[in-house]
Amino acid sequence: MNTSLFFQKKTSLTNRNTLKRFLKYITKKENTIIKDLNIIFCSDEYLLNINRSYLNHDYNTDIITFEISNDKEGKTAELYISVDSVFKNSIDYQSTKKNEIHRVIFHGVLHLCGYKDKSKADLALMRSKEEEYLKKYFN
Repeated sequence: MNTSLFFQKKTSLTNRNTLKRFLKYITKKENTIIKDLNIIFCSDEYLLNINRSYLNHDYNTDIITFEISNDKEGKTAELYISVDSVFKNSIDYQSTKKNEIHRVIFHGVLHLCGYKDKSKADLALMRSKEEEYLKKYFN
């Protein structure tokens, strides 16, 4: 899996190579092949514009996951992550910024692995998977 990180808005993200290897681990464990993954860290304003333009949603969110293609070699995808929303979430959820940014990254990858979050049951499973991978990553 070729993972590239782009910073429209700066954020502290250490151990980037470790993170990239762990994302490969997640996709392997979830039986999903991702060929190319771009992760773009941006502002609330930037992500709101994407949300309005591509999804016709007029609200802020912490992440938008786009699966661009899916062929025999794997998926090509982009994760757009609002650093502003992630940091607000870290306060709301009484978490660290480091933990929350990783939770959101894992959340986007789990979407690419087929997990949903629209129903209560789907969201509960998604949260469980996020916690499972956060514990493995940080321990």
